[in-house]
Amino acid sequence: MATAAVLPSHNRLEPGSQQLAAAAYPDTGNVASVDANAVANDWVDSFNQALSSQHLATVKHLFLQGSCWRDQLGLSWDYHSLHGPDSIVSFLKSAPKGTRIKSVKIDDSNSTRKPAISAVDFKGKVNGVASFLTIDTDVGRGRGLVRLLQDSKDDKKWKAFTLFTAMQELKGFEETIRDNRPQGVEHGDHVGRKNWQERRLVTESFEGDLEPTVLILGAGQGGLTSAARLHQLKIPTLIIDKNPRVGDNWRNRYHQLVLHDPVWYDHLPYVPFPSHWPIFTPKDKLAEWFESYAKLMELNVWNSTTLTDAKWDDTKREWTVNLERKMADGKTETRTLHPRHVIQATGHSGEMKMPSIKGMDGFKGDRLCHSSQFSGAQNIPKGQTKRAIIVGCCNSGHDIAQDFYEHGYNVTLVQRSSTYVMSSKNGLDVLLGGLYEEGGPETEDADLIFLSIPNAMLKRMHQDATAEISKRDGSLLKGLEKAGFKLDDGPDDAGFFMKYFQRGGGYYIDVGCSQLIIDGKVRVKQGQEIEEVKPNGLLFTDGEMLEADEIIFATGYENMRGTARKIFGDELAERVKDVWGFDGEGELRTMWRRTGHPGFWFFGGNLALCRYYSRMIALQIKAMEEGIMKYEDP
Repeated sequence: MATAAVLPSHNRLEPGSQQLAAAAYPDTGNVASVDANAVANDWVDSFNQALSSQHLATVKHLFLQGSCWRDQLGLSWDYHSLHGPDSIVSFLKSAPKGTRIKSVKIDDSNSTRKPAISAVDFKGKVNGVASFLTIDTDVGRGRGLVRLLQDSKDDKKWKAFTLFTAMQELKGFEETIRDNRPQGVEHGDHVGRKNWQERRLVTESFEGDLEPTVLILGAGQGGLTSAARLHQLKIPTLIIDKNPRVGDNWRNRYHQLVLHDPVWYDHLPYVPFPSHWPIFTPKDKLAEWFESYAKLMELNVWNSTTLTDAKWDDTKREWTVNLERKMADGKTETRTLHPRHVIQATGHSGEMKMPSIKGMDGFKGDRLCHSSQFSGAQNIPKGQTKRAIIVGCCNSGHDIAQDFYEHGYNVTLVQRSSTYVMSSKNGLDVLLGGLYEEGGPETEDADLIFLSIPNAMLKRMHQDATAEISKRDGSLLKGLEKAGFKLDDGPDDAGFFMKYFQRGGGYYIDVGCSQLIIDGKVRVKQGQEIEEVKPNGLLFTDGEMLEADEIIFATGYENMRGTARKIFGDELAERVKDVWGFDGEGELRTMWRRTGHPGFWFFGGNLALCRYYSRMIALQIKAMEEGIMKYEDP
């Protein structure tokens, strides 16, 4: 009887998700010189003619074989990656009310956006013409980007290799920014009027009959950015968080935590980091920024607040939620609210994944906990020796190991499978260089360029990028292997981003701990499972016993669906779909899009993803609230 193949750990998937196949680079000639503006305008004219004539079959001839049209809320109220001309035409023909995108135009409003010769591959060997676009739909406006290549099999005609279209605003319901900003005052005679501070207190407390349309659980980057977008669309929104202050979700993490992403990648909507901000943000500094951001953006946040009960009414399409809020005077206030939408923004993943191992309750050392509960290494009294074991070899595990070492501990990292490692400098230079860097494109332009790449093509590009990073990190990686640390190159050799999207972990962006491993200052225990927690350490399946005063499990987090089950119960958890990992089209599952349960949304990700997709989730909610779309609409 045949045995089912077991995926290696670096190719591991979230349950139910699809293994994303890398796209292929097209077989096309290189372009040395061409009138990019003329090429782009000719294609746009032909594309618009095909859309306006409703002869959708002609669209097929404007796309290369192996092409992809990636759309976010432009063609439908969902996210799609349509692969190949036949799939594109089939989708357009299936639209119940016809093609929602009515026309596109060249966007040449700055040097980044205007048509130009550009590579579609990582190595710069497959060149064509790229141009930013503006799009007009039946209900909104948006932006896009097209990459055109010559079809070597069709008389070198210029055709789309990738097309990206994304909704940016709803007609008649634009954000209250720039020319649409609020007046701030009503001049004239208004007896008894309240000033801004008085009005703000009423709004923040939802006094009287005021009710939030949207309730957000969690005041981290997901909750803050989605609330900021909703606020600019005039959607009453309340964030609740169990912590006493905004930013505590970062303040309470381990002592030495600093973001691994650079500042140019991490800006929040509307209020970017100032020009003096450090490249890598310390966790307490980020916490202070979050607290300031909530005030500057006039976000309604109730801290020290927990949701005690939530029920959904399918008929009324609204929630009844009971909240307990600890007030400044120490008293507890109970409130019942009726939002129409709940956003679970409790973190990238779900509850901490803490293994259950024989003997855990009998550990007699100083500390045994999950990495999310680790506040930092302690100073060792002079003359004493302390031993720490960290189980798990991703970012948190390495950072905690380095913290212990710097406090004088004898440290062992337990690596059960393999890890993708790249140095911070080389990895970020290769992956983000040219987009998110000093003097780079405007953040929204950089986001559009990055998100315009279909994930299957991104995977192919990152196979080359990963090889380049490994070349630059050669001595580092050789040293790790010599020290007994097991490496991998990510899913199908596509490195960091694909591991992040596919499983949310399994990587380390090296900021110093790798050299400690190479130098033998941090020991590695590789490839063995834990048999038992002993009172004084860990016993492994190979019979080795490692003594420890502290044991930290940096073992990751559960799927967000598990957190939803814990908070909202089995009924909701069974209706929503699993989160993260790729669907059949190569889009990320369930996150920032409809979950399967009306009025319930998942929101998570790093700061960059939250910046971008906060607009997308806000547009969907606004469209529902204004009757532009229904939850069941395609």
